[in-house]
Amino acid sequence: MATEQAIELEETVPAAPGAEGRLRDAFALLRANKVALVGLVLTIFFLLVGIAGAVILLTPSLQHLYEDQNLAQALQPPSAENPLGTDQYGRDLMWRAIAGTGVSLLIGVGVTIIVIAVGLTMGALAGYFGRRTDTFVTGLIDLAWGFPLLLVAVILAGMIGKGLKDVLLAVAVILWAGFARIIRAQVKTLREREFVEAARMLGVSEWRILARHMVPNVLGTVLVMASYYIAITVITEAGFSFIGLGAQPPTPSLGSMIAEGRNYFSRSIWPAVVPGTVIALIVLGLNSLGDGLRDVFDPRLRRW
Repeated sequence: MATEQAIELEETVPAAPGAEGRLRDAFALLRANKVALVGLVLTIFFLLVGIAGAVILLTPSLQHLYEDQNLAQALQPPSAENPLGTDQYGRDLMWRAIAGTGVSLLIGVGVTIIVIAVGLTMGALAGYFGRRTDTFVTGLIDLAWGFPLLLVAVILAGMIGKGLKDVLLAVAVILWAGFARIIRAQVKTLREREFVEAARMLGVSEWRILARHMVPNVLGTVLVMASYYIAITVITEAGFSFIGLGAQPPTPSLGSMIAEGRNYFSRSIWPAVVPGTVIALIVLGLNSLGDGLRDVFDPRLRRW
């Protein structure tokens, strides 16, 4: 009975001063920030392209779009038949770039989901409960940061084979630590706020406070960091594929396309320029969107 009364009284405690309505007004604030709006448009565009690429990758009957070779049309410039030109095997660069964007999307979203799930859980527990929990999580963070990303990828490639799985796991194993540290710092600050003290005085359990008051108040940070982590993962996946640790043939990857195209740069710039431009625009869009989201959720940083 006392617990039920505490829960009822807790409903009168605000989750955080000024937090209500932030998500509702976020898009309106983004529209006022021209750079962030461009980032949003680019992100949505490449998200749709990536979804189309993922469908092509996962549908065997459509894989011919990026696999079909025509040596007679090798290294051709953009034309009506091939809007972005062809590579050294006469394969259509537009479809290969679309499929490569699908690979980047799958890896980027997959890594970010793992990073958020692990980092948010560990960071919130460390920041709220402190003491032994904080010491344990901080030790794990320091341990994760002690291993270079490339070394982890090489080790995983030796264990499970080269490919997208080792890239996904390697990036997730390292990136969760930075995310957890950010969440830990925010939760440690929030746990001393008046609305948390009020909930404790009402007899609300620590776990309920953590779930109802702590996690919702760091969602803004989660959204901002998610955009940055997807961008980091896109670059990392391209880098690993460039050196042969990422996507393996015949699966197209923006990084492996650059690696192949650089060998023919004197004859045609398109095989290297097309995937490089796609990577640059994806990262530009995500970073611009992330900056805009940061301004929305932290008015002290607003520049417009």
